[in-house]
Amino acid sequence: MSRIGKQPVAIPSGVEVKLEGNLLKFKKGNLAKELDTKAHVNVEIKDNNILFSPKGEDRQSRAYWGTYRALAHNIVTGLTQGFSKTLEINGVGYKAALKGKILELSLGFSHPINYNIPEGIEIVVDKNNVIVKGSDKQVVGQVAAQIREFRPPEPYKGKGVKYSDERIIRKAGKTSKK
Repeated sequence: MSRIGKQPVAIPSGVEVKLEGNLLKFKKGNLAKELDTKAHVNVEIKDNNILFSPKGEDRQSRAYWGTYRALAHNIVTGLTQGFSKTLEINGVGYKAALKGKILELSLGFSHPINYNIPEGIEIVVDKNNVIVKGSDKQVVGQVAAQIREFRPPEPYKGKGVKYSDERIIRKAGKTSKK
């Protein structure tokens, strides 16, 4: 039994949820998301809650049961609160700046890196922190990972782009022989 799938997803005020066949439609203001529940999961809306149950007792149906419940919960959370990831830039001369819909990163290369910000994502630059915000958890994580990928932190001095909650395991440098 899925412990995640059994829990109902509460629908907060201001969020509209409609069930059209296998398609769950979420809407708040001008933001809209859809979730296709395929043929493995039953969905019903009762008392401002979305309830999920597997259609069969096979392994695939039970796997989808928890997955679709988690996806629906993430959509509701994204529409109401949003998601964010914070990246730290460490290194002498390493910096970030916003120029319209482009994030310009100076990360020790001979040229600046220009990253086009995708639709639905907001980026805030505060000194050496880059905060990625948005309503879609997957897209926020993907954008943060792409920015980190330009210069991952190195283990000797910790220079590079890292998540704010990431812990870098440091290595000892070379020592002289006497």
